[in-house]
Amino acid sequence: MTKKKLYIISLDAFGDADLQFASTLPNFKKIMDSSAQVIGVRTVYPSLTYMAHTSIVTGMYPEKHGIINNTHLQPERTAPDWYWYASEIKVPTIFDVAKKAGYSIASLLWPVTGRSKMIDYNIAEIFPTRPWQKQVMVSAYASSLRYLLEMNKKHKHLRKGINQPELDDFVTEVAIDTILNKKPDILALHLVDLDSMRHEYGVRSNQAKEALIRMDNRLGRILDAMEEADIAKDTVLAVLGDHYQIDTHTVVRPNYLFLDKGWITKNKKNMITSWKVIVKSADGAAYIYRKDPSITNKMILDALKGIDSRIETIYTSDDTKWDGADSNCIFLIEAKSGYYFADDVIYPFMESTAKTVKDRKLLKATHGFHPEKKNYTTMLLLSGPGIDKEARMEQARLVDEGPTFLHAIGLKYPTKTDGRVLHELFLNDSIKKQ
Repeated sequence: MTKKKLYIISLDAFGDADLQFASTLPNFKKIMDSSAQVIGVRTVYPSLTYMAHTSIVTGMYPEKHGIINNTHLQPERTAPDWYWYASEIKVPTIFDVAKKAGYSIASLLWPVTGRSKMIDYNIAEIFPTRPWQKQVMVSAYASSLRYLLEMNKKHKHLRKGINQPELDDFVTEVAIDTILNKKPDILALHLVDLDSMRHEYGVRSNQAKEALIRMDNRLGRILDAMEEADIAKDTVLAVLGDHYQIDTHTVVRPNYLFLDKGWITKNKKNMITSWKVIVKSADGAAYIYRKDPSITNKMILDALKGIDSRIETIYTSDDTKWDGADSNCIFLIEAKSGYYFADDVIYPFMESTAKTVKDRKLLKATHGFHPEKKNYTTMLLLSGPGIDKEARMEQARLVDEGPTFLHAIGLKYPTKTDGRVLHELFLNDSIKKQ
């Protein structure tokens, strides 16, 4: 029996609202016509890239897999460490399961794969966060060194550091090269052009539309490479989004409220030096953590009244447990549409995102919001052997994708997951027939 391959292409910030325009583009249309289609895919909370992608490959919510934000809680640093490394994931991933089953694996900019021992061909998503670091240094440390050097030698002329759209141009060429010359059994590819354009220009900006057109071209070239390598007929192809975005007009920095209470201290450079209660941003949402038990919940809630017109909901950790948020927080605050949170006390308490500033980017759209935010769901297109291309679903969860992908190639996680296999997408599953 021919071993089925599994290729996963993540289109960062692609929502199911994008499918209407995407269906007018040739390669998206080709994929959609041959795929089972799932809309209304519920992401995780907070809906950030690293949390979402780890939930995709584990079938678990963030609280269980351990990636509860994009970045660590390090308020004393201007640029905190991201969850770069595979060792930070607490549960088995698709890569772990497939490697133990004898599959070869390639991962290109897939979050939280740094220094993975399970990935044969790995270019990790990582960038320098310290003044002494260089991109080549951190990439070499986190990736498969020989493979990285080989791909850089061939294709580095396409990229400009981590700038978009050049980075996606580079990683697409690397994906094509890898498909043709390595023929991995598992490929996980993360494309970020659309996410970057939406952050910088807005959800429905011309730049975002142009990114979708570029994305269509990249998908077409990957499909062509799969045909040239003669693997398309044996490959389960998943094209998916991780979250959507919402336009913003104002950034709010709630830690100023706690600074005024004396719960946070800062130095002359406006860097936080110590804290008793602190906000950790997740863009559309923000965790609130407490170190000093003498500061009561009521005292914190009273302090938050300073931005109550910008907060949609204040959750406790119990309220968010079903979407996987960090249970170590005291509260999780959800921004009203149009607002997002930052956690520094360097820049103003509130700023319009319409401003142009030289020293940083103000996000004109972002994510991190609650999965039930209106018009905020994402999608999954699944095709290949055993998949029912006529299948249509209007509701699923991001955590259902990992179990479904492994099932499609005859594998499964060693322990029960939060997600379930979407048997409705398969041609011959007995559960579907019941």
